[in-house]
Amino acid sequence: MSARDLSVLISVIIIIAMLIIPLPTWLLSFLILLNISLALLVLLTAMNMKEPLELSIFPSLLLLLTLFRLGLNVSTTRSILSKGEAGGVVETFGTFVVGGKVLVGMVVFLILVIIQFIVITKGAERVSEVAARFTLDAMPGKQMSIDADLNAGMITEKEARERREKIGQEADFYGSMDGASKFVKGDAIAGIIIVLINLIFGMIIGIMQLDLSVSEAAVRFSLLTVGDGIVSQIPALLLSTATGIIVTRAASTGSFGEDISKQLFSYPKMLYVTGGTILLLGLFTPINDLFTIPIAAVLTIGGYMINRAPKPNEIEMQEIEQEIEIDEMKSPESVVNLLNVDPIEFEFGYGLIPLADTNQGGDLLDRVVMIRRQLAIEMGLVIPVVRIRDNIQLNPNEYRLKIKGNEVARGELLLDHYLAMSPGIEDDSIEGIDTIEPSFGLPAKWISEDMKEQAEMMGYTVVDPPSVVSTHITEVIKSNAHILIGRQETKQLIDHLAESSPILVEEVTPNPLSIGEIQKVLAKLLKEKVSIRNLPIIFETLADYGKVTTDTDLLTEYVRQNLARQITSQYIGQENHVKVLTVSGKVEKLIAEGIQQTEHGNYLSIDPDVSQAILQSLANKLEEMSLMEQTPIVLCSPAIRMYFRQLTERYFPHVPILSYNELESNVEVQSVGVVNID
Repeated sequence: MSARDLSVLISVIIIIAMLIIPLPTWLLSFLILLNISLALLVLLTAMNMKEPLELSIFPSLLLLLTLFRLGLNVSTTRSILSKGEAGGVVETFGTFVVGGKVLVGMVVFLILVIIQFIVITKGAERVSEVAARFTLDAMPGKQMSIDADLNAGMITEKEARERREKIGQEADFYGSMDGASKFVKGDAIAGIIIVLINLIFGMIIGIMQLDLSVSEAAVRFSLLTVGDGIVSQIPALLLSTATGIIVTRAASTGSFGEDISKQLFSYPKMLYVTGGTILLLGLFTPINDLFTIPIAAVLTIGGYMINRAPKPNEIEMQEIEQEIEIDEMKSPESVVNLLNVDPIEFEFGYGLIPLADTNQGGDLLDRVVMIRRQLAIEMGLVIPVVRIRDNIQLNPNEYRLKIKGNEVARGELLLDHYLAMSPGIEDDSIEGIDTIEPSFGLPAKWISEDMKEQAEMMGYTVVDPPSVVSTHITEVIKSNAHILIGRQETKQLIDHLAESSPILVEEVTPNPLSIGEIQKVLAKLLKEKVSIRNLPIIFETLADYGKVTTDTDLLTEYVRQNLARQITSQYIGQENHVKVLTVSGKVEKLIAEGIQQTEHGNYLSIDPDVSQAILQSLANKLEEMSLMEQTPIVLCSPAIRMYFRQLTERYFPHVPILSYNELESNVEVQSVGVVNID
């Protein structure tokens, strides 16, 4: 048997002996102080533990300490009734603590009993009962959760066994606490009865056996009774409080003191309000300001210091995140994460940080949200989230846009300037830094704010830096929309259409067309800036012609012809006439003869000199239209449209190539030039 086991057995034997054998008064005093010390130790332990199971022995410990205190009550009662004394500790509490006044002592004793019996003990008993009931009711659900985690491989068999044991221990603990709280209640009742016995029978024994007068017996035994009652009720109150703390503790990761300091003072501004209330209470009531002002000052200063101090949770979270990042970098899986490529990235130098920093008035994030909404309406494509971040490798005022990891655009901004674009006639009085407008490549100037009003009066188009960069982002994404739409994005569009037109989707995919073939058609439309928002018409066309051919080039042409109204509105607007460049019959014949048909599709193959002559002729006609300030549109026959587009897209990517079938019949076409070769 170990020394700890032997000490517990000896303690139980001493408790039994106190019930039978009279103890000397000096030993009673020692045991009374030991009782108070043990009760205080239990209370402090209950306040510093993180969960109730850390003191799972508490129900049994509570029973032993209650029995120990009742044994002391029996011994002190025996000593008081037989000798008229109960040791120095009892006498001290009866004279010094209550000032030797019996009535005061009785009132203090009654208050202690009321606090323990009605407030703490009653509440702890109810909480213990409810906690035991809810713990038992929750056991099946917790067991099922453990089994699910084990089956999913989230925990090992050992961890599952430990969690099951913990659940069983919790149920046993709260069930035991429900019964142990009854001991505390009975102890309070016994304390009241023992005091009444000591008082009544003490006076009788003092008068009859100790030959004391009634007044002497009343004073002597009243003080001893009150002292004994207070001595026993103080440790009883401490244990009752410990019981209440244990059964009312919710889930926590810290001790009772840590939780109070973190949660009670988690809103420093409330300390200001409390301090101000106390200060007003002193100013507008007869309460002495010497009491209210120091308290208000302490509360206010405490709130200020807590508000300035870094939040412990934030520091801990940062440390945890850093540790996680370090662990991830060390793990083999971290290399796989480096392979991820963001669909769209916008990087900028440190000088442009105010653009994205909302604290400095930057609204770039809001503008990007609006760009995504705008392109969804205009192009019919949901643009992926734009990753915005600073890059110290760039020049301070420089930015760049990357799509699928590749740089597609770059520009430079001056945040304290405005971009002024000339109306066509330069004005030497407008001073600024010459530059090129990034979206459309027009000559422009960076002008100061003082020059802004004058430039607007001279007809210049003046734009602020955020508008410049947001316009640039919009145009670049439009030009590269065909790169952003993949099979996954196509599947999302198809699923969205299936909600309103399920039969139409079923007729197109997976037969006769796969998602990959549909994606190619949509990408070809977007590449020529044709919106795919009208998916029902696109799928109606694919349903009609998908059974005839799976050539995505031909299918795209059929779709364009069925989108004639949309294309006409896009390039002509509300007008019913348009000026175009046409392709001569000779050029169309050369292109038609150069079409090569293979099992993998058709492609254009013509003499390089002929293609160069066609491109030179087109360049000359485009220059003539530019001088006449007309928007260039090339019109050709449907049979060669896509091949003429293939021939010219590398050199004139922004020039729309339309066929006659892509214009509404009511549109009046006027040819202002013919693309021809000698």
